[in-house]
Amino acid sequence: MSGAPAIELVGINKSFGPVRANHDIQMSVAPGTIHGIIGENGAGKSTLMSILYGFYQADSGEIRINGKTVKISDSQAAINLGIGMVHQHFMLIHNFSVLENIILGAEGGAILNRGVAAARKELERLEKEYSLEVDPDAIIEDLPVGLQQRIEILKALYRQADILILDEPTGVLTPAEADHLFRILRQLKDQGKTIILITHKLREIMAITDTVSVMRQGTMVATRKTSETNVEELAELMVGRSVLLHVDKKEATPGEVKLSVKNLTVKDSRGVTMLDNVSFDVRAGEIVGIAGVSGNGQTELLEAISGIRRARSGEVILDGKPISVTGGANPALLRERGLAHVPEDRHHTGLVLPFEERENAILGYHGRDEYSSGMFLDLDAIRADAEKKIEQYDIRPANSKLKTANFSGGNQQKIVLAREMERDPIVLLVGQPTRGVDVGAIEFIHRRIIEMRDAGKAILLVSVELDEIRSLSDRILVMFAGRIVGERGANATEGELGLLMAGVEDGAKDGARKKEPA
Repeated sequence: MSGAPAIELVGINKSFGPVRANHDIQMSVAPGTIHGIIGENGAGKSTLMSILYGFYQADSGEIRINGKTVKISDSQAAINLGIGMVHQHFMLIHNFSVLENIILGAEGGAILNRGVAAARKELERLEKEYSLEVDPDAIIEDLPVGLQQRIEILKALYRQADILILDEPTGVLTPAEADHLFRILRQLKDQGKTIILITHKLREIMAITDTVSVMRQGTMVATRKTSETNVEELAELMVGRSVLLHVDKKEATPGEVKLSVKNLTVKDSRGVTMLDNVSFDVRAGEIVGIAGVSGNGQTELLEAISGIRRARSGEVILDGKPISVTGGANPALLRERGLAHVPEDRHHTGLVLPFEERENAILGYHGRDEYSSGMFLDLDAIRADAEKKIEQYDIRPANSKLKTANFSGGNQQKIVLAREMERDPIVLLVGQPTRGVDVGAIEFIHRRIIEMRDAGKAILLVSVELDEIRSLSDRILVMFAGRIVGERGANATEGELGLLMAGVEDGAKDGARKKEPA
């Protein structure tokens, strides 16, 4: 049908037990455009796209592709209709090569070598056509996340996708990698591909999309041409109220040093120096932000301080008493001494996804008397504690018995934040606090972090979001190649922080040399 939308969703409904994820969704996507879908965590965005990709079946409603009503019974049916999806958490086999991952499930017949040769030739064509160059023989686990995402896009194109769905594609990317992804998406659009972009980042919506649809509590509340809206209107449509898009805080009044890091050095299993002689202090009543491109030692810093990773040398002093970082600190003991830690990777180190929400809400603190009844856990106390946190942090769905894997990424993040922030810690380590979190929740999390600072807590913040670092921090330290390469105040500009993040020496002028990695 000439001039038909690439995608039409008509009256889509989907429930999971008592939870209504999608309610009477109507959406139309023009061919050859980039269409954004935004909404709070749990608004139903990913569920809707999972229906389009065949992971879920709608309870009722109709899907039309290029004007034709279709039945998408599974992901293979979606692929056959020219639909590809790049998931928030990549679907790659880490010990397979790039080429093996791309042809997996589409090997090309019984004679495997012939199929592999043809696939290699087609992959080379796609790489050149879409500027998606990657070594086909590289092993996935050896590649950075930006290249892994590129491989997911190549997988979809290899299967001849004309419609490409991307779910929170920049959540694990550096700013430079995100910019490169946007260049790729624009090129795909210019080649006639239709792209659906699910994201919570409003600036990205404004920068890359042609049209944006807004979901709230399972319904589609608005669709706008991107050129005719702004971040303030979109934020209000998402949340249903006005949202403060900047952090409102008074000047800090730092007190005594609560966390002191001295000459901390960490090496990985290969003997490569990941943290090189790092020293700094964090005082009560201040937020010290660590800025830097992901992979420059921030993860190792948080892990060494929190007792997850053993340091090669150096000293960490918590509230006046040393931590045995070189002998292997005990994370449980550090929690008892007043150190709370929100890890960067909620899936691998923050949560046990098959556990219920109420179990994760006390994880690491489950041995405390408040959760015990003699020799046994007090299930009523655990449930009451979880329900209190669910209410305070607006965790959705409000069901403490639900498996944590069934919550959206942003609500999973709020489960971790509630668990750690409600412990009244002396020192709070926060890694990527708003990764995968919607604008309304970001406002809440930022306000809560500032409240903790104003209550006298010492906060060490790590984030790849430069706006977040600049908005929240009272002092900013910049890391490059495992070192602290500069310190700035809260009024630091994005330009000067960017230079330090790129390794240009602190205080250097134009043309200055970069610091070299160890």
